[in-house]
Amino acid sequence: MSASRNALKFVWLEVTGLCNEFCDHCYADSSPKGTHGTMTVEDWLRVIDQLADMGTLDIQFIGGEPALYPNLPALIRHARGSGLSVEVFSNMTHIRDELWETFTDCGVRLAMSHYSDASEEHDAVTMLRGSHRRTRANVEKALSLNIPLRGGVVAVREGQRVQEAARDLTALGVGMVGGDRTRAFGRASKSAAPTIGDLCGHCAHEKCAIGPTGDVWPCVLGRFLNIGNVLNSPLSEIWGGDRMAEVLADITAVHGEGAQSCTPPQFLPMCGPCGPCVPSVGHCDPAESDSAATIGSPA
Repeated sequence: MSASRNALKFVWLEVTGLCNEFCDHCYADSSPKGTHGTMTVEDWLRVIDQLADMGTLDIQFIGGEPALYPNLPALIRHARGSGLSVEVFSNMTHIRDELWETFTDCGVRLAMSHYSDASEEHDAVTMLRGSHRRTRANVEKALSLNIPLRGGVVAVREGQRVQEAARDLTALGVGMVGGDRTRAFGRASKSAAPTIGDLCGHCAHEKCAIGPTGDVWPCVLGRFLNIGNVLNSPLSEIWGGDRMAEVLADITAVHGEGAQSCTPPQFLPMCGPCGPCVPSVGHCDPAESDSAATIGSPA
């Protein structure tokens, strides 16, 4: 599909692989041992300029934990000044005062993950003592500042209190709460090699992801399908280029023209074909289900 017929509307910017949590289901294999990669602040600013020139509408800063990236406020302000809509996906455990100010000044939206209403169970998933308490406190602060916030509950363990976790977020005032199951990527793959069949089939359709070393992927999960590197070529040449065409052909060969399996994690409606499932569903295949539900209502 040519770039003219496949406009780049949404991009994940993975600014760091560093995370203060060590969830064993992390698709990005982020951890306290992660790094900010080889992309400099100037590199990210240049990418943001390129996205604005290409007519991109929305970006989401991810990690790792993007709040641990020291130059995130500068990138957010530059992106908003360039006319891009900004969301930050955070575990909500480590948000410094400068970030809160940036979020409110720039009209940033937040998204976050939650695992249980019980602190012991939540902390056991994140492997960070006190993460439940800190996440919950920062959810309350975000809402008190009228920052748009959506949450999601990932079912990662048998018997996990996913419904209770979703109700907990709703009771706090989070307007949209979605759910998902563990995906076999990163640490969750248990060292199994990723395959195109594990993807949803909508990769590189109006979206892509850029990692901390400049690699461009068709989505956050498809990082094993490199379509270029922004340190070597402008994004406008990578998007719709020969390598991307090859990757799209490989994806289509497996999935056909439509998605055959669930939407990816992180509760992103732009991935289609349906919205996030409630945690109790645990599995949503468009071939088997006509619709999916969300807990709560849109903010």
